[in-house]
Parts: sequence; structure tokens; C-alpha cells
Amino acid sequence: MSETGQNPNKSAKTRAEPVLEVRDLVTHFPVRTGVVKAVDGVSFKVYPGQTLCIVGESGSGKSVTARSILQIVDAPGRIVSGQMIFRRADGSTVDLVKLGDRGREIRRIRGNDIAMIFQEPMSSLSPVHTIGDQIIEVLRLHLGLSKTAARARAIELLAEVEIPTPEKAIDRYTFEFSGGMRQRAMIAMSLACDPRLLIADEPTTALDVTTQAEVLDLIKRLQDRHGSAVIFITHDMGVVAEIADDVLVMYRGRVMEQGNVDTIFHHPSDDYTRGLIDSVTRLQRRSDLRAARAPVPADRPPVLEVKNLSMDFEALRAVNDVSFEVRPGETLGIVGESGSGKTTMGRCIVRLLDPTSGEIRYRKPDGEVIDLVTAHGPALKDMRREVRMIFQDPFGSLNPRMTVAQIIGEPLLVNGIARGRELDERVSHLMEQVGLEPAWRERYPHAFSGGQRQRIGVARAVALQPKVIVADEATSALDASLRFQVLDLLLKLQDELGLAYVFISHDIGVIRYLCDRVGVMYRGKLVEVGETEQVVTAPNHAYTKALISAVPWPDPNRRGIHKRHRYVEQV
Repeated sequence: MSETGQNPNKSAKTRAEPVLEVRDLVTHFPVRTGVVKAVDGVSFKVYPGQTLCIVGESGSGKSVTARSILQIVDAPGRIVSGQMIFRRADGSTVDLVKLGDRGREIRRIRGNDIAMIFQEPMSSLSPVHTIGDQIIEVLRLHLGLSKTAARARAIELLAEVEIPTPEKAIDRYTFEFSGGMRQRAMIAMSLACDPRLLIADEPTTALDVTTQAEVLDLIKRLQDRHGSAVIFITHDMGVVAEIADDVLVMYRGRVMEQGNVDTIFHHPSDDYTRGLIDSVTRLQRRSDLRAARAPVPADRPPVLEVKNLSMDFEALRAVNDVSFEVRPGETLGIVGESGSGKTTMGRCIVRLLDPTSGEIRYRKPDGEVIDLVTAHGPALKDMRREVRMIFQDPFGSLNPRMTVAQIIGEPLLVNGIARGRELDERVSHLMEQVGLEPAWRERYPHAFSGGQRQRIGVARAVALQPKVIVADEATSALDASLRFQVLDLLLKLQDELGLAYVFISHDIGVIRYLCDRVGVMYRGKLVEVGETEQVVTAPNHAYTKALISAVPWPDPNRRGIHKRHRYVEQV
């Protein structure tokens, strides 16, 4: 195992004294049954101008490691032992562990010498204060600037992170910004005091690939300009390959492997690291299950036909004249960046929203065709048995007060299909079908992992033996290994039940792995539809080319998002 930063071929910037040296850090969370060793003997160094990526699946301890550095571990967690030696700009050092979590000195370091970009800016920024007020507070607290000087500097920072019209944006609230703009504002706040160390905790996880590429570019430019060290926490190995100098791989609180990015990707020594890399490289090709399947005949009548679908929200046209069709047994992927209208379109199909205009023609098993847009009463109720939805958030879409048996069995009970022992037997069969133990059916959602919760959502969706399933970002909240389990499960169920999928995602790799055809949405319009391999490898539309080129390739020798295509809409 090589120690981070000790590669003799690294540039001079990494042979300087480390900004931070973590030695045998141990952070525990006491629980009723014992102790969770969230961080268990972690050691690493990070140097000026260097990017160290800490990678691992959910629960690996990477975020707790980051929060330990700033002494902001959530209660009842606590740092048990270890050292965190931070080197100030004047060359003096301090052990952050000895400062505790409430002392004046650690408060001075937070936001001033060490800053953090959190995963979800909506929850880490105040909703009741303007973006400008929050940045100004940091500047006045740490730098002692006057209110006028702090406001001028805040505008400069917003301009530096490329927020349009910063002199106006400074007086806006968090909810008035898009996800990408909120993350830029968070970066501006983090850089307010020119920190020596910037910790970025999953800052692009919730962003689409084009916005992610912009944020990664931004962090790199600002790092080069300020010379900051960066600790970047992620589970996306494509992002790691694109930005990392060195990599630290964690699993269940321990370091499995660490070294320079080329070694980690091309000569990994640990089986867990090899599994992480394999999980992302698998998304560069289509699934073996799909490849082995015969193509869906082109002359098979579509089970779902969308014609000229539009959806307006006051002055905004979220879906604009969209048309496509899906055949039985086929998976149509819908891809696009945030705000493209893909989720709104999916909600229109299952009539969670009432479209403004257009047709959604559904062909029932007996051959009858009904328009879901105009369906009401019993016809709409019957449709909702046959056209179902899998939601993005595998926790937020499950009732925490209901057992798994109640969640999965509810559609059967509500529709009068089964009750009593028969209901229990059907729930048990559905759980087996999605790879869950029937003995767990009396547990509540909080007792399951993210992947297991998504399986519960899948079981609920297929309980009524539907013909069409709309899956809205059904794997975006999952780690790579769990993602493949759910994707392969969907393919297996498709073969068993003859399902047609409309699979909505911003992840090109997932679309490539799962889908027969793909449609690309941009600002409410479907700009390109075609066979998945053709669209991914040789796109026709300029926006599709920009979308594909923004996907980070899981190979550090093929870094290229800084050279990606930019789409400029023709007026």
C-alpha cells in the first residue's frame, strides 16, 4: 500500500509540507447494542494544490471522516483517538483533535482556514436569509469587514463562481436558485476567507452531468487560483478519475487502499477497489441480460403512445409537444438535465399531473385503446392498476409508519384483490420476487438499506401485475453496486412479466446499461430519439453531444470534461 502524497513522481506542490496530516483517526457512534466504528484508524495526508478523493459506498465512513476534521460530528458520535495535524499559512501547526468541538480556536478555523461544501446546499443554506446575507456574515465574522466592504466582496465572490448578475443575485433567497446555482453559492461562501483546505462532501451527487461538469471545472479553476488543498468525497469513480491526484478507498470505516490515481485505477491491489472500478466500467456497455435478449419486434403494436403532450405551469411550459411510443417488453430511456421536463412528463403519464394538452394512448391487454389524458372515474382507477410508478427517493416514497407487508400489500388491499392469508402469501411471493426475505415483512422502512428500500418500492409497483412502469430516477440515490442489483432486478422482472419501462434518468451510463431506446429532453422538448447505442456513441443533436461529452470517463488517462462540447441554443 502506498501512502497518499508519497509518490516520488508527483509534482513539487505535493512534496511540500502537508496542509493536513491525519493519523489513526477513530470516531465512534454509541448505539443501544454497542458501538459503531464509523472511522476506524484512518490515516492520510493532503498537500497544497492537491486533490485527494475519498471514495466508498454509503456507510463507508468517508463523510464522518470529513466532519471529524472540522469537529462537527453529529451527536452521539465522538472522536475517540488519533491526531489531525493542520498546518497554518505561517507554518505553525495545531492538532485539531485537541481543540474539541466548541472552543474558540476551532470556531476560528471553521470557514476561515478550513471550509466545507456540503452535499445538499438546500439543507445547508438558510431558507430565510438571502444568499448575500449568509456570505456577508462569514466575511464579517472571520475577516472583520464592514457591512459595505463585505457586501462588495460577496458580489465579487458570486462573480468568481460565475453566478449571472451577481449584484442582483446577492439579494435572492436559496429557493430562487437552481441546484447548480445553489451549489455555486455554497462554493462562494466556502471560498470567502481563502481557506488553505477545502472539503467537498459529495458536492455533485444531486446534479445532472452538465451541471456537475461545470461545478468540477469551477472547483479546479478556483483551486489553481488560490492554491488550496481539496479533499473531495464521492462514490462516483468517474468523477474520481477526472479530478483526483490521490485516492483513499474506504469500506466500513477502514482504509482499504490509498495511492495516486493512476495506480488505483490501473493497478488496484484490493478486491474492494477492483469492485468499485468494475461497477463504473460496467456502465460503459449494455447489460448482458439485455444483450442476450431478442430485439422487440418493430411491428409490435405499442402499449403506450404519447402524442403532442404538453404541460404548463402558469407561464412555464415544462413539457412541450412531446411524442414517443413504447412497445411491450421494451425499455425507453428518457435522459436530460435538471429542469428538462422529464419528471413532469413521467408524472403526466401516470396522471399524478393533468396534462395541458396532448394524448397518452394506452393499449389494454384486450386490445382496447384508451386516452389516459381524458380518463376519469373507473377508467382512471383501472389504468392506475396497469400503469405504475417507481419513485426516485426509496425512503421518502415509503410510509415510515407502515410495515413492509402493509406497504407492498396496500395496492392489493385497496383494489379488493386479496386480503387475509391470501394477501400475506402474495406479499411474501412479491418479496421473494425482488430478492427480499419474506420473514422481514413486519419490519418498518427505516430497518432497511437504501437498496432494499428501493426493492420494496419495486415490489409495490409490480404488485398489481402492471403492463407499464414509469421509473423516475429509480437508482440515482443508490451506490454503484446496489444500482446494478436494482437494474438487473428490473430486467429480470421485465422478462418475467412482459413489462414496458419508461426509465427516467440523468445518468447516461444507467441508460446505456438498461435501455433499448433513448429519448433526450431539453427544456421540455424531446430533441432526439433513437437506439441507445446509436444515440450514446454517435448523437445527432448538438445538445445530446454536449450531454454525452460531459460524462466523466472512468480512466484518469482519458480526462476530458474540460474539453467537452458546449450547447448554445439557437434563437
